[in-house]
Amino acid sequence: MFQKLDDVVKKHEELTQLLMDPVVTSDPKKIMEYNKALNSINDVVEKYKYYKDKKEELASLKEDLKNEKDNEMKEMILEEIKNVEEEIPNIEEELKILLLPQDPNDEKNVIMEIRAGAGGDEAALFAYDVFRMFSRYAERNKWKVEVIDRNDIGVGGLKEMVFLIKGKGAYSKLKYESGVHRVQRVPDTESSGRIHTSTITVAVLPEIDDVSQVEINPGDLKVDTYRASGAGGQHVNTTDSAVRITHIPTGIVVTSQDERSQLKNRERAMKVLASKIYEMEVEEQRKTVESERRLQVGSGDRSEKIRTYNFPQGRVTDHRIKLTLHKLDQVLDGDLVELIDALTAYAQAELLKAVGENE
Repeated sequence: MFQKLDDVVKKHEELTQLLMDPVVTSDPKKIMEYNKALNSINDVVEKYKYYKDKKEELASLKEDLKNEKDNEMKEMILEEIKNVEEEIPNIEEELKILLLPQDPNDEKNVIMEIRAGAGGDEAALFAYDVFRMFSRYAERNKWKVEVIDRNDIGVGGLKEMVFLIKGKGAYSKLKYESGVHRVQRVPDTESSGRIHTSTITVAVLPEIDDVSQVEINPGDLKVDTYRASGAGGQHVNTTDSAVRITHIPTGIVVTSQDERSQLKNRERAMKVLASKIYEMEVEEQRKTVESERRLQVGSGDRSEKIRTYNFPQGRVTDHRIKLTLHKLDQVLDGDLVELIDALTAYAQAELLKAVGENE
């Protein structure tokens, strides 16, 4: 580990020098590239420096203890030594995590799809609840939510919703939300008080900034336009501004109808399509890597039941990490920090285990 850390420090020094080179400073692309590389390792370098400072502090305290004659001062030094010795292993664990292979998509915006599954109107109502949950979580992080496509039902629910969450690190926080979300509650229309179980599916995709990064043959696309049918009659039924794109080889269909112009809807639909095709390609690669297959928390399997929201008991259970929280109302109001932190910690622990086994 320490050899890797020394290599990172060396790379940091090289990049810092390069950014002072007149050849680089006259090239905006190079500046952006080197700054991005530098920013990606800043945290590791700072943490490693802190670690070395603590090691030096410990050595200095032990030396002071040898030379100290006063018993009261010795007690104080011993207490400081104890504190530093307890802190050092924690820093080492943090360094191990910082050295783990980074997901290149972690800093990206995220495209999310929510679809009502089994349960009829109750599933559609829950789909809206989950959309609101993610919207509130985005709001807490000062991220922006943009609706791409939605299909409402009359009772205030959603048959499906596709939306973009724009914010630094959005994908890193939300990538473990893919899968089946299950709700258990008594519908308002249920006079006997019987609990119904309904499901929705959530898909999470990193937004592809540049569509050209993904190879899409224009001849493989079938593009249809139609009149948008948004809520409240806003800018609807006036022009064929909504766009539906079918990628013939994969059968993927994407639509966008929330923008006012056909051109903007087409651009947005192409971004969703590129993200879906990219995710399919990544999933194929994942399947060939044994260590990745064991990280079930990050598999993104849309058929996997990942979480249950139980209204009568006021609890939320994440089945992958066997975590139950008795704070359903807060979770549905966007307080996802405890769940997301636990999922991230679990994924990191599994990755550490895999890296350890492969070394």
